[in-house]
Amino acid sequence: MSDHESTSRPGSPDEEGRSSEDRRLLHQRLAVRELLDTEVSYLHMLQLCASNIRGRLQQLPQGDLDVLFSNMDEIIQVSSRFLHGLQETASKEEEQVYLIGKLFLEFQEEFERVYKVYCASYDQALLLLETYRKEPELQQKIQSTIEAVVPQAGPSGLSFLLVIPLQRITRYPLLLQKILENTLPDASAYLVLQRAASALQDVNANINEYKMRKEVASKYTRVEPLSLRERLARINTHTLSKKTTRLSQLLKQEAGLVPRTEDKEFDDLEERFQWVSLCVTELKSNVAAYLDNLEAFLRFRPHECNLDIPGGPVEQYSSLSRDLQCQAFLEFKQRLEGLVWRPLCSLAKALVGPQNLIKKRLDKLLDFERVEEKLLEVGNVTYEEEAARHTYQALNSLLVAELPQFNQLVMQWLGQILRTFVALQKDLSEQVLQRAEGSVAQLPHHHLSEPAFRKLVEDTLGQTGSQLRAFRETFEKVLPPPTAQPLLPGSERQVQALLSRYGPGKLYQVTSNISGSGTLDLTLPRGQIVALLQNKDTKGNSSRWLVDTGGHRGYVPAGKLQLYQVVPSEKELRGQAGPREGSQHLTPEPTPAPVCSVPAVTQVVAVYPFVARSSHEVSLQAGQPVTILEAQDKKGNPEWSLVEVNGQRGYVPSSFLARAPSPAPWGWTLPS
Repeated sequence: MSDHESTSRPGSPDEEGRSSEDRRLLHQRLAVRELLDTEVSYLHMLQLCASNIRGRLQQLPQGDLDVLFSNMDEIIQVSSRFLHGLQETASKEEEQVYLIGKLFLEFQEEFERVYKVYCASYDQALLLLETYRKEPELQQKIQSTIEAVVPQAGPSGLSFLLVIPLQRITRYPLLLQKILENTLPDASAYLVLQRAASALQDVNANINEYKMRKEVASKYTRVEPLSLRERLARINTHTLSKKTTRLSQLLKQEAGLVPRTEDKEFDDLEERFQWVSLCVTELKSNVAAYLDNLEAFLRFRPHECNLDIPGGPVEQYSSLSRDLQCQAFLEFKQRLEGLVWRPLCSLAKALVGPQNLIKKRLDKLLDFERVEEKLLEVGNVTYEEEAARHTYQALNSLLVAELPQFNQLVMQWLGQILRTFVALQKDLSEQVLQRAEGSVAQLPHHHLSEPAFRKLVEDTLGQTGSQLRAFRETFEKVLPPPTAQPLLPGSERQVQALLSRYGPGKLYQVTSNISGSGTLDLTLPRGQIVALLQNKDTKGNSSRWLVDTGGHRGYVPAGKLQLYQVVPSEKELRGQAGPREGSQHLTPEPTPAPVCSVPAVTQVVAVYPFVARSSHEVSLQAGQPVTILEAQDKKGNPEWSLVEVNGQRGYVPSSFLARAPSPAPWGWTLPS
């Protein structure tokens, strides 16, 4: 038998090798064809979900649709470009497998970016579907919609469609592995396919890790509206033990007994986040004040006032004011609330979750540091302690990964809100100028140049100011000057203590009742004497002063305090000092009205209203007739008088009373 005959014999090694290569090549082509065909079907199903099905489920709230379909639009965009790349490889059959491997490597980061968001929200979508099943009518409508578009979905309905992206991303490594198994190890495409299969496995591992972190984070970002009873019910020995351990760890760090874990990257991100949060809070506060002022401005309607001045500029101004109040300003307020205020409130609400997560990270960091110490000392930890380590690592990794993007998005959102606010102001100015253009042309001074008009305004304001000053001087002659509040009964000893400790220049008197609203704010009655400690709070706000009452210290509004002057009493001026030499009589300036020298049973009137604070006092109304029974209290203090009003007897401040003024001073007239 010749050599040629022996090599061509069926079942020879060469033929078996060629047959094996042919089978391998056939299986490789089938695997590539499966990849292409399934990618086409997958993209078609995604497009049905995003367009047809989501469009027919408009009976669901928009928030529910966002949860159910998540970022499916982004997945469609990435998958469309990926499919286009796969189809282009078909024209290069010899290099097709190599190009497929390269294509997967190019899309590795994009696959991880879009699929991790979808997978992280998938569990929340399933919970939403469970709530729909509790409403048979709604569930039936959803099922009918799904069956009309995708009959093969069957009874699974929407859950069958929502799981498709998860199945696809986990199938990519299997398809690549199938192609790799049918590729010769010495082929140029083998290493590329191997790297691609490993890369897609890493993508799935990273998605699972991200999903786990999001689940841990969602546990701590939820804000539950719990009552005090429910909060107390959650306290047990386990929670108390954890909090005590954390506090102990924190105190050790503050005392320098144990080192503190430093994380410069996170500290910088947190500082940036806190700065962004402060910007949002300040802007929200300013916009709220702006809206309040705008509301007060809109309540003032000058065009509804009857000025009894027919024709001329007044009528033109009333017409313009009516037009602006009813249209331009009202429309501006509505747009401001819709385009600035509500988005700003939503932005402030979005900051709550990350803020809670940052606070919880600090707690978990203390647990992590304690477990690390135990690992170094003992070498092993319990299952619960190991879980605490993993929780901290998950929270820290999630915050470090997402805080930069979150800070950037908040700044973009904040910038857009500010730009919208500026645009609204500009639109309002243009509308006002446009509406006022016709009215301004009819005003008597529209022909004047700007310098001449400015001089006219200054002269008019100067003349009006002179008239107002003359009016004020005349008015001050008619009514008695305002008096300071009298000392509270029995407060002389407390005032003496404050005077000896701080000196007369630091004493102030409360001019009206103060109700403290904050933790460090004081609640004080009118007439209380306090000593000034600092004329601003810790934030540098000069409208809140830190004071000492002789017993408590706290903050009060600076506008409700007036300097308290210490002057000698009349007895000291006459050389008739009391039994204690050097004693001082404390009285506020200006001095009270001269009612103290009025003999008993004298008819006077109340100059100011007074509200009784105890059963020993009686209330007054301004202008009310009052009968003085005794011009001093039981201790001989002339600052309080015993009076009778409408059949009731009690003490009132003497400075609140005065003899009825004669009618002569009321003969003044308005300055011309």
